[in-house]
Amino acid sequence: MGSVLIAYSGGVDSTFLLKIAREELGDRVIAVTVKSEIHHPGEITDAKKMAQKFKVKHLFIDIDILSNKEFVNNSKERCYICKKGIFKRISEMAKELHLNFVADGSNYDDFGDYRPGMKAVRELKIRSPLQEALLTKDDIRLLSKEMDLPTWNKPSNSCLAARIPYGDEITLEKLKRIEQAESFIHHLGIEQVRVRYYNKLAKIEVGEKDLLLLMEKDLRKKIIAKLKKIGFIYAALDLQGYRTGSMNEELGQKVED
Repeated sequence: MGSVLIAYSGGVDSTFLLKIAREELGDRVIAVTVKSEIHHPGEITDAKKMAQKFKVKHLFIDIDILSNKEFVNNSKERCYICKKGIFKRISEMAKELHLNFVADGSNYDDFGDYRPGMKAVRELKIRSPLQEALLTKDDIRLLSKEMDLPTWNKPSNSCLAARIPYGDEITLEKLKRIEQAESFIHHLGIEQVRVRYYNKLAKIEVGEKDLLLLMEKDLRKKIIAKLKKIGFIYAALDLQGYRTGSMNEELGQKVED
């Protein structure tokens, strides 16, 4: 591959990719992380820590995604629009740095999901080494565990905009409410959490093992109080628990979130 600029989120897949690339390419690998309103601040912090641990040069791109009216309108092509803009910027950076390729952490499982963002990856000729190696998410978690990477069991995450139903305008206020709600619940000891935004109602999804935990009266009261404080009026717990792409179920497809 020669040299590569890796789109690095700090998650399971891109951390594994960055580790392998560092071992194979040495200083010819650079990581780049996007900062924007749609990303959890904690993800940026995690990415910084891992890049420092690997001793990889780590760059950042600030993107004002809410200035893109097509994205804000929140159509079914939202993810494609976002990824196209982000990877265009990253590709430009790679050229400026005289790096041969841009790579992302997409894995083999992504072929089976409805992922509009993958269309942008293909159009811009972004390399996906984990897909090329036919590695699934489970494979990557197992290999990460064998390599003692702390991300091996890290819960999946996605952009905050994926919590807002298609057709509803994406605003900074909504994104902040979602981030505050999820961070609060996460700090209560809930590893996997999504807060879906339905105007004044917050629909909470957690992993199956945490469903009963959220029914405890004291914990429930804390969550309700916090949600009301940040602007929600109603709170609901999804009895199906967390699942990828629940916001897209009405379309009959699975989508990344």
